[in-house]
Parts: sequence; C-alpha cells; structure tokens
Amino acid sequence: MKMFLAAASLAAAASLCAQAASAQTRVDPLDLSVTLTPTLATDYLFRGISQTRNRPAAQLTFEALHDSGFYVGAFLSNVAFAGTNARQEVDALAGYRFQMLDINWDVGAIYYSYPGSRRLAPGAYNIDYIEGAVKASRAVGPATLSAAVNLSPNYFGQSGTGVYLEGGVDLALPLGFTASGRLGYQWIEHEPRFGTPDYLWYSVGAAHDIPGGVTLAVGYYGTDIHQRDCGGGQKICDERVLFTVSRKF
Repeated sequence: MKMFLAAASLAAAASLCAQAASAQTRVDPLDLSVTLTPTLATDYLFRGISQTRNRPAAQLTFEALHDSGFYVGAFLSNVAFAGTNARQEVDALAGYRFQMLDINWDVGAIYYSYPGSRRLAPGAYNIDYIEGAVKASRAVGPATLSAAVNLSPNYFGQSGTGVYLEGGVDLALPLGFTASGRLGYQWIEHEPRFGTPDYLWYSVGAAHDIPGGVTLAVGYYGTDIHQRDCGGGQKICDERVLFTVSRKF
C-alpha cells in the first residue's frame, strides 16, 4: 500500500509539491544535479490510501541526476500499518530519463522497504516489494500531460502480481499557481492478502510557491473502495483533503 516517487513517487502528495519547486545543488565535477526535499503532510497517501492511518507524516526525498539522464534516489517516511510494527518506509530507486518523439520518458525501478516489518512473527507476509515503472509526459501549451505504468512481480504483502496505471495533468495558472489532477487504477492478483479489491483512485489539487522557496499544496483525494472492503473496515481508503508544505534544496 504505497507510491512510486514519480518516478519517484513519491507520493501523490510529493508529486504536487515537487512540480512547483526548482531549487537544486549542482556538483559540476561529477555532472550531477542533487536535490533534497523535506516535506510535512497531514497524511501520507499512496495511490489514494493512507499509509499512516490518517495521521501526519514527515518525509524526505533525495535525488541525484546525472547529465546523461541516469538518476538514483531515496524516499523516507513514517508509516503505520494495522497488524504490523513497521514504523518507517525507506525506498530506493534508480532510472533513466530521456526524450524521444517529443515525449519525456522516465524508465526505472523502485524498491519499497519497511525495516520494522522484519520483526514480525514467523509466517507473516513480507511487505517489502519492488516495482518497475515507465512514465511519459508531454507539455501541451500551459498543460503537461502524463501517463505511467508500474509493474510488481509480488506486490505489497506478497499479494502477487500488481499492475498500476495512472494518467495526470498539471496546468500552469496565473499568479504562479499550478493545478493538478490524477486518476489511477491498481490491479492486485491476491486481493485478500493486500486488504482491498482492485480499485480506482483520484485527486485534484493546487500548489503555490511562497517566499523562501517553500511550496504549499492542497489536494482532494478519494478511492472507490467501500469501508467494509478496506483492510477489514479501516477508514484509510476514505475521501480526504491533504495539505503539504515542502522546501526543495
């Protein structure tokens, strides 16, 4: 139950914040551009589902991008899953970005890990997993259209093959605002192990930079999962408003 860091994912909240910030550190001898983004959020939503059981999240995103297009990165966040003692998520990712046919491509892989989950009792499902991801985007006037597909051979909770599709649009507005919309669908081979049926999620939001390089964002998120089908009746799949504040260095 969690997010590709859009490529890097990260997170549906992180995608709203990162698009509006532009600061980075240049390491010329290595031809690298390095970014570090701390984020505070009212929740950690991954594909529409809360990863913190509706509680606030403190997150950190790191990326080192080479001039060739290759990159590596990491994402850290607090989490809270019912039935596990995992308290942290630590993701590692790597990939390659390039342009072809006037389309920007991002091809990579993400390893999602939850260190605390390794202390679970014998026989419990492993919640660490890996995904391959392909993302394409193209600017059309003031809008940027995007599409992504993620594939995991053994998704969260050893739930078998997981396939995820997403479409999105980011729209530059007057006064420095950016509006965003996302629509995604997650297929899960073994739904009972994951805790929900296959589902659709959506979001609409806006972001804006304020003095000091800080980005404020707000979004409305929801899924088509009924509460009775959400992890044994949890409220982590409900509709909600998400607020985030971030600063990219």
